[in-house]
Amino acid sequence: MAERSSMWRFDPVAIGRAECDAWVGYYRHEWRLVLRSAVVMVREGFSMPWPRTLLGAWYVLRGNQLWAPHPDNDPDGARAVMRRFYALVARDQGLTLDAARAAELEVAWWQEHRVLQRERTDADETELVRALGEGYAYVYGVPEADVEPAARARALAMRISDDWVAAGCDPEDDRLHEERRLLVESYTRLLDAVAPRAPQAG
Repeated sequence: MAERSSMWRFDPVAIGRAECDAWVGYYRHEWRLVLRSAVVMVREGFSMPWPRTLLGAWYVLRGNQLWAPHPDNDPDGARAVMRRFYALVARDQGLTLDAARAAELEVAWWQEHRVLQRERTDADETELVRALGEGYAYVYGVPEADVEPAARARALAMRISDDWVAAGCDPEDDRLHEERRLLVESYTRLLDAVAPRAPQAG
């Protein structure tokens, strides 16, 4: 029988495609699509049993809904919900991480992206890449340098997404093909970085 999947062994194509769909749903306020995509991302990314997968996806949805309004969003509420998500992940995967710290790092990159998307005119993704890498490094227990390529590809995907949003959020826009490709690349690079460090069974 195949070894149980874990957060260190996942399908980067399935997750990359699902995240692209989640971003489409987020910006079009199609929350049912966000939830469906979150179910795929949590199931493929962590291979939790279905009840925990559904609960985790719900936390991801609620965190994003609390973060979404601009400028009157609820970052504290988003962090609280994502703390519950990471506590769920930690219990399922047998991790010792601080769920509050993981949630803080998660929402930190959300903030860096919002600043880059709405408040700056340059194309410097340095701080966004740093925030993404810091979150990956903490959750997976790997050096930030190892996950920098994954963070950079995901940041580039966000830039494509931002252009798509500025152009009107057309679900048939060809930009989404490039966004999806970059997200698959990002998760492929993340898998390359974390799989060798997967805890050994037994």
